[in-house]
This record gives sequence, structure tokens and C-alpha cells, in this order.
Amino acid sequence: MKTPSSYLQIGYKPTRHDLVVTFRLEPAKGYRLEEVAQDIAGESSIGTWTFLGDLSPKAFTTLAARIFFLDKKTHIVKIAYPIGLFEKGSIPQLLSSIGGNVYGMKAVEHLRLEDIEFPVEYLQAFDGPAFGMGGVRRTLKIFHRPIIGSIMKPKVGLTSEQNARLAYETFKNGVDFIKDDENLTDLDINPFEERVEKVMALKKKVEKETGKKKIYAFNITSPAEEMVERARIVKEHGGRCIMVDVLTAGWAALQMIRQEDTGLIIHGHRAGHAMFDRDPQHGMTMYVIAKLARLAGVDQLHTGTVVGKMQGGEKEILKIDNFLRAEWHGLKPVFPVASGGLHPALVPSLMDKLGSNLVMNFGGGIHGHPKGSGAGARAVYAAVEATMQHISLEKAAESHPDLKEALDYWAL
Repeated sequence: MKTPSSYLQIGYKPTRHDLVVTFRLEPAKGYRLEEVAQDIAGESSIGTWTFLGDLSPKAFTTLAARIFFLDKKTHIVKIAYPIGLFEKGSIPQLLSSIGGNVYGMKAVEHLRLEDIEFPVEYLQAFDGPAFGMGGVRRTLKIFHRPIIGSIMKPKVGLTSEQNARLAYETFKNGVDFIKDDENLTDLDINPFEERVEKVMALKKKVEKETGKKKIYAFNITSPAEEMVERARIVKEHGGRCIMVDVLTAGWAALQMIRQEDTGLIIHGHRAGHAMFDRDPQHGMTMYVIAKLARLAGVDQLHTGTVVGKMQGGEKEILKIDNFLRAEWHGLKPVFPVASGGLHPALVPSLMDKLGSNLVMNFGGGIHGHPKGSGAGARAVYAAVEATMQHISLEKAAESHPDLKEALDYWAL
């Protein structure tokens, strides 16, 4: 019978049937890095805290995790897990294994899930995005510039009628995409189905008036069965997009909505992500969350802005965005969404850092314009057009008074 020390196999080369996890590990006081790494490998695969008489050598050889890299300076630990440990197509089971009991062990002071590398056979068990980045662009018939997005503001407090009128005004003045906010679901002041009915009526009106397609993402986040019902309501009223708060709704609920094959674009909001990814020593990275969200089937995902109000550095956000836009064994690319504290003056810097293949979401940066939401939408549209044409915002503002007022107000 092999001993638990067999989990430590430095130099082992993972095979195409291994799922590879990168951890950053800080042992608790009095514990050694190698010792705790083996505890993690055992607990997250086939072992436990003591000798098991019924664990056969064959089972250990077939299913035990293998620590193949361990750096005492950086505390990076890489573990290869045989694919046989995982139920294919189940994100909850995956996280229960590699992100479950190991976080609660006394020997662990801090544990950070930095990355997961998946075998192709595991990836192929997931649906991935139904539309992806290309499908969203085809829906809107916008192929060469960023998608200009907006968010209902205030977050809550608008009636369904006010919500619809504000969406109409914002769409009419240049915005392509509007989303509910993360906590706007089915409220007494703004009931879900009533909001869908009123918004869709005015969305169709503005499409006829402008000759341009628009998308509104209705937030269906709720208990799983209700999410399915709300998606049905959106579709029955001619909607094209639903929004899910992926972390608060849960991976199982997100996978269920994707597997329902609703024919609707799924906009993924990351509300609550910082509970998991903000501490650089603990939890998991946003990069891992992005990988899981793409597996589960979102078509768009909030990833950060670099220049806005939300935490997240340029290197980290670019890594996430580039992954979402890249080929991944046949799973469609996902539209990165930059959202949080954006206003027209930030457009050139945002596009310089993150490119033009993204959704740019403006909440207060549209609705907070001194002349109102319509002027805010026109200012953003002018800023995007100028940046695409390599014209400075100061120059563009000479012929766009709404942009000029926005630049003055937000102090370019």
C-alpha cells in the first residue's frame, strides 16, 4: 500500500487526461509547505486525515492527485487530478472537490485557487456559450466598434413605466445595449413581467424609429425554477437577452438556464465576485471565475475596466479578456464587459487598454450627465466615434456640445 507521501511526485508530467490546478498556499504556523500540500492533494482527491485500510493500491494509483510542482519561494503548488475524479459537465462537483474541504483545514492559513487547466474531454461535456461574441455582434449588426451599453440608474426606485421610458431615451440617443442592475429583479415598485412588457414595447418602437437593433438584458436572477419562468416571459415578449448574477444565483442554476436552450443571449454579471477573488492570498481568481462562466454558457461577462471605480489591474483584466475572446477547443468566445464608474472622458483610455472588442457599460456616466440621460448617451456615442477615428475628445467636443459638457463635468 502506498503512503500519502506518494501525493508528492515532483517532476510528474501531467497527461491529457489530467485536470491541473494551480494553488498559492500559505500553511498555518507550525506546518510545512510540502506537508500541507499533500493534505490538500489527498483531501481533494482520494485521501483523508488517516490511513485507510480499504484504499487499494490500484485505486490510489488511478485516482490520487499528484503534486508535480512546488515552489517554496512563491508558495505556488501545482496538482494534477485524474479526470476520473470528476463528474463531467458539473461545475458544482468540480468546486466541491478542488475548492471544498481544503479551504477549511486547520493546516491552511491561506489558499488561493489561481488557475484550472482542463482536459479537452472535460471541456467537451459543457455547452459553453450559445451565441458568444460573434452572435451578439450579429444580433446588433455592429461589427467593428465596441458595443455601447448602459445600466438602469438608479439601481432601484424606478417604476416599470419610468424604467421603460428611460430605456427608450437611452436607446434613442445611441446606446446599443441596456441591462438591469444586479439587484433589480422582481420588486413591488417594478414587477418583472410588467417591466418586460413595457420595455419591450418601447424597444420595438425605438428600433423602428432608428432602424437599429437594440438589446435589453432582463435580470432573471432568482431561485432556479423561477429563473426558467422569467426567461420564458422574456422570450414570449420578443426579448433577446437575459441577465444572471452568476455567483449569487450559483453555477448549477446558470448551467440549468443554459441547458434550457432558451434561444436567449446570457449576460453574466459577477455580483459578489470580490468575496472570492479580492484577497490576493485567498479564495480564487477572477480568471478562474471567467473560465467557469464560459464553460457554463454565458455570452457576455463583466471583467473590469482598469480605469473605472472597480478594483482590478490592467494585467489581470487583459489576461481575462484575452482568454474570453480566444479560441478554447470549440467553445465560443465570450464578450468581455467593462462596467463600473465609466464616463465619456474615460473612453480613449479604456479602448487603449482593452481594445474595441468589448461591451462598454455606462451607468452614472450616462444618466448623471448634467443635461440628462439622452445627452449622456449622445456624449458616449460621440466619444466612441471620435476614438475609433483617432480624433481627440477635445477636438470632437467642438462639434458635440453634449460631449463638451460631459468632459467639463467629469473634469477631463
